[in-house]
Amino acid sequence: MLKMKKNYFFLLLITLLVSSCEKDDFCIDPITPNMIIRFYDATNPLETKAVTDLSVNPEGLEDLYTSTSLDSILIPLDVTSNQIIYNFSTGTNIDILTINYEVEEVFVSRSCGFKAIFNNVTITSDTANDWILGFTTSLDNTITITTIENESAAHVQIYH
Repeated sequence: MLKMKKNYFFLLLITLLVSSCEKDDFCIDPITPNMIIRFYDATNPLETKAVTDLSVNPEGLEDLYTSTSLDSILIPLDVTSNQIIYNFSTGTNIDILTINYEVEEVFVSRSCGFKAIFNNVTITSDTANDWILGFTTSLDNTITITTIENESAAHVQIYH
């Protein structure tokens, strides 16, 4: 009888220990998205066109891309501010893009915490337009994006 009580006690103790373990959480949900920029040929707006010798850097920070040849890039937006300024250069031609936005924090999960969504995004190119001819097929110098909440497609089309 005493032996059975010890077995029940031992079984109860093991059950309590196993049930009190917490499941490991891994963050597999998307995090704060980067802005995806795709480059297109201004003379043939349906064709992507790589930018040769492309360098991209946010003002005051190190280059994100240096002397590369790409037809699309990912650039991060600053979650602690409502504006970031990027210098886009190809060779000696420099265009300055000012990106304004509103940051909205969204709870993803306990393991991931919060991510930022960018609303009312406005991108303006300086008036010099050394090599960037415009955004969207109308070739304007300003573009407005409703929201950036994922990285499933290009957010901005730049024509050069």
